[in-house]
Amino acid sequence: MHYILLGAAIIFEIIATTLLKASEGFSKLIPAAGCVIFYVLCFYSFSKALLKINLGVAYATWCAGGIVATAVISSVVFGQKLNTIGIIAVILIVTGCVILNLYGTSGH
Repeated sequence: MHYILLGAAIIFEIIATTLLKASEGFSKLIPAAGCVIFYVLCFYSFSKALLKINLGVAYATWCAGGIVATAVISSVVFGQKLNTIGIIAVILIVTGCVILNLYGTSGH
């Protein structure tokens, strides 16, 4: 259940970040309001996930999921491409997150 909440936090964060870009510096009301709402949902879900998931692992997973998805959305929706170094960096982030999730904690 707590990993579902973490997944929800990641999805809410991705939506909020995309709306943040769409709000054009908070000059568009609807995307700006949606951004705030989804960030509140994100942090609420994340706080509930932290009741059972190690903070370091949860935060790394949350960040990595958000970074990867936002990089893809940035490219597909907004036409902002990553160069080769940027792609390698994203791969390293994912690799680090997987290693942390598999071996980075001794449990509760």
